[in-house]
Amino acid sequence: MKENNVEILDRLAEVKSSIIGEISKVIVGQNQVIEEFLIALLSGGHCLLEGVPGLAKTLLVSTMAQVLHMRFSRIQFTPDLMPSDITGTDILAENKADGKRYFEYIKGPIFANIILADEINRTPPKTQSALLQAMQEYKVSAGNKTFELELPFLVFATQNPIEQEGTYPLPEAQLDRFMFNIFIDYPSYQEEKDIVERTTMGHLQQVNSILTGEQICDIQKAVRAIPVSDHVLDYAVKLARSTRPGYTEAYDFIKKWVNWGAGPRASQYLILAAKTKAALNGRLSPAVEDVRSIAEIVLQHRVLISFAAEAEGLKSKNVIQRLLKEIG
Repeated sequence: MKENNVEILDRLAEVKSSIIGEISKVIVGQNQVIEEFLIALLSGGHCLLEGVPGLAKTLLVSTMAQVLHMRFSRIQFTPDLMPSDITGTDILAENKADGKRYFEYIKGPIFANIILADEINRTPPKTQSALLQAMQEYKVSAGNKTFELELPFLVFATQNPIEQEGTYPLPEAQLDRFMFNIFIDYPSYQEEKDIVERTTMGHLQQVNSILTGEQICDIQKAVRAIPVSDHVLDYAVKLARSTRPGYTEAYDFIKKWVNWGAGPRASQYLILAAKTKAALNGRLSPAVEDVRSIAEIVLQHRVLISFAAEAEGLKSKNVIQRLLKEIG
């Protein structure tokens, strides 16, 4: 018998513990990043990851796919990558029975459940845009045909924040389709020691699958059905609107430091992520604190700072942190 929404959410905290336990067999530390991954996954949102080389971004995504028993596809973005290398292409085939030729569509690597778009900013905007339809509509158009993608479908894209030569900044329209922008930092001393010990001993642990794609889709539906109180909804909308310098009630520092604020999709993601975070912690309704805890990773890639802010050495996350203090 299929579980109802309440039963699914009741056991979500236990599922979270099992998933983290399996991932921890391979990944040392990064507990906050893993939880943010889970929030995005169970909300049905895509993630943009940033961090210097060697911080296990690729390993984390591939391990997550193993634990969740989903099809995983890695696409290495390079300057010569073409859109058809991602979505697929028509090839000329021949029918062996009658010798007639016809075009057959060969699906590209985007036809998977979890996509790792590695170093996405190393390919031109034309190729980057091949992901746009898939990320928003869960469809791929090729010629005069449209193909549905199997759900769940999630894109985890990585960027290297220190090498800017030969890169193409992601257009704002594409950045806005990522639910989270997550920065992965260096491990602590003890974590790095554990990493070195574990990876140089030759003992690699196997991870077990915890959830299937169908179960994840059920959880995503259950999360969306979680009720939200009006004051939490008001807080999320006010927070997103307060990032816009043209907003009538915008703070003076926003008008000075921000060129362009977050759009309505930010408000949607603030609430959806808050719902998922609450459910993962065993609560059936999100609080304002849930919204505040994920605000930075939802907003920082949607807030475009001004030259005045850059001149003061500020980044978008600094502006958001100041905004959270002001709003309270």
